[in-house]
Amino acid sequence: IASFFKTVSDLDVPHLFDPDTPHLSLVDETNTMRIAAKSIASFLAFSGGASAFTARQSTSFVSRVAAGSTARFMSSGPMPYDDDKMPFYALGVNLARQVGGQSNLKTLLEDDELEIVLEAFGDTIKGTSTQSDQVVLTTYGPALNKIIQERSIKIVDRVKKEGEEYIANFLDCNEDAVKTDSGLVYCAMKEGEGAQPALSNTVEVHYHGTLTDGTVFDSSVDRGQTISFPLGGVIKGWQEGLAMMKEGGKATLVIPSDLAYGDNGSGDTIPPGATLKFEVELFKVS
Repeated sequence: IASFFKTVSDLDVPHLFDPDTPHLSLVDETNTMRIAAKSIASFLAFSGGASAFTARQSTSFVSRVAAGSTARFMSSGPMPYDDDKMPFYALGVNLARQVGGQSNLKTLLEDDELEIVLEAFGDTIKGTSTQSDQVVLTTYGPALNKIIQERSIKIVDRVKKEGEEYIANFLDCNEDAVKTDSGLVYCAMKEGEGAQPALSNTVEVHYHGTLTDGTVFDSSVDRGQTISFPLGGVIKGWQEGLAMMKEGGKATLVIPSDLAYGDNGSGDTIPPGATLKFEVELFKVS
């Protein structure tokens, strides 16, 4: 959401981020959120966010830091419209991914608030809004910033606590697991006998990544294809964990958020503050 308001600040709305900007009225959080949600849609329509259509592919975990990975797509059912209407549906998908995917809006807004976003989007696009875009953004942007920040902090704190509980339980249930000084949990599943990688090496691996609730967010195993990448280019938890392995070895890595994607998360699949679990098999070090 920070990137959203950074962009909005370029729209000649000079006081949007100024904490001293007065509110035009005093309203409770619910009403503020309902009205402020409209500023998201106003931004989309006002900024011309669809001027360049680029499909944002869902890519594999490692491809975010290593080039050459195979793109991963969710399986799809029937299209909701005929081919002559689907290009416009695709436009909506593109706009939603630009905002919703970047700011995790689906976890930050209630369903009725999202309905207001859609309402305001339509009003702004069609020019039927009863308020000017700049008035809405300037008046309610700071309130939305505050609410989103408060909600984000609560979500991250909850997810981190769940991660800490998961790690404690994992250590209790796996006597061979060790926790390093950094907080990484390493559990050897199969000892290797080959070379041990350094950050300067390229490694070939299979991996299966899950959240603490068991949700699979990415898996080269499921794709049936190993992947190679420079070890120095991945998250810290992988750098440390793979450096403890040898060729031919297999291990489970439980990685706290500060060694993974931190409070920002990654895309639509890895929530802010998430602890990640990987089963990794190291095939080659070069």
